[in-house]
Amino acid sequence: MFALFYLWHGYFLNDFKRINFPLTWFVTFAACTYLIFGAGIYFLYESQPLKRITNLFARGLFCGVVAGFSLFMISTIVNISLTKHLSLNHLMVDCTWQIAEQTIGAMVVVLFKVVIHEPVHEHI
Repeated sequence: MFALFYLWHGYFLNDFKRINFPLTWFVTFAACTYLIFGAGIYFLYESQPLKRITNLFARGLFCGVVAGFSLFMISTIVNISLTKHLSLNHLMVDCTWQIAEQTIGAMVVVLFKVVIHEPVHEHI
């Protein structure tokens, strides 16, 4: 998710040029934020209510959409005072991007969960 964030905001949108403090601070804070967000996605994925969804792909997709829309709402609220000209088009593109980015992150969580699964101990 962090790599996608960096590509989207750093290269495609050139948002990093508008930062008013050192880029290393921003990247460090963003990396910590995405680690916390990744842990949140994992805990959501492993939550008791979502364990009723037996299809791992569907559960990961659901977690990604919830996480992406949540991040979109938080970032929109924070940015509303920093942005003068927010259009509906801008909000829809941002929402779509956040959902796609977090869904890809959730699918990576699913992949790690499947590949690096917790061993089940056999009873003798």
